Amino acid sequence: MAKKKASRQKKMNTRVDFTPMVDMMMLLITFFMLCTSLAKPQTMELSMPSNDKNLQDQDKTVTKESYTITIYCCANDQIYYVAGLIKPEQPDCLKKTTWGSKGIRQVLINHVTEDGTAPVQDVMKARKALEDKRAKLESEGKKMEDSTYNSELAKIKAGIIDGKKIQTMTVIIKATDNSTYKNLVDALDEMQICSIGKYVIDKMNPQDEALLKKNNVKE
Repeated sequence: MAKKKASRQKKMNTRVDFTPMVDMMMLLITFFMLCTSLAKPQTMELSMPSNDKNLQDQDKTVTKESYTITIYCCANDQIYYVAGLIKPEQPDCLKKTTWGSKGIRQVLINHVTEDGTAPVQDVMKARKALEDKRAKLESEGKKMEDSTYNSELAKIKAGIIDGKKIQTMTVIIKATDNSTYKNLVDALDEMQICSIGKYVIDKMNPQDEALLKKNNVKE
């Protein structure tokens, strides 16, 4: 008796159509492009220093020369600064200092303006008073909210102390091509330690390069 041959199943070629998925992805991309708002870059408007003694009312926001310090981060971990305007024709306006608490920090804290004030010291004293107030509240079982503390600290850095507005220091930080990223971070750390709220990282210009060159500073 003849055996029946086992029937073979036909192999079906499966093909997944990704066309609908592509259409869905295009719709999603279009949706997010239309509904997502791009983050706007945050910039700070900085008025450069002036030595004009007779400022008009509309120019009162211009920073006085004696309220400005420019910091140069240079090669080989060197740091220099200029108090006031940069004057390449007067090379001795460039001063050398060191990093840390006994160097640039003391320069900032002990800087005295033409008005006889020490803005950084005034701001740091106000910040210390705020921290003491916060500690006292905690010792009494009360609490100063972080939002309140940060709001009060922002006012102090802006020069609003005891309800009065004082002029604060403006620090301009410039890094040469051969300076390190660590130097820049250290300079920014000093801004936080000294409670300096008005500072900016600026690029080198021909005046800066001429001043450093006259003082034989390696950039």
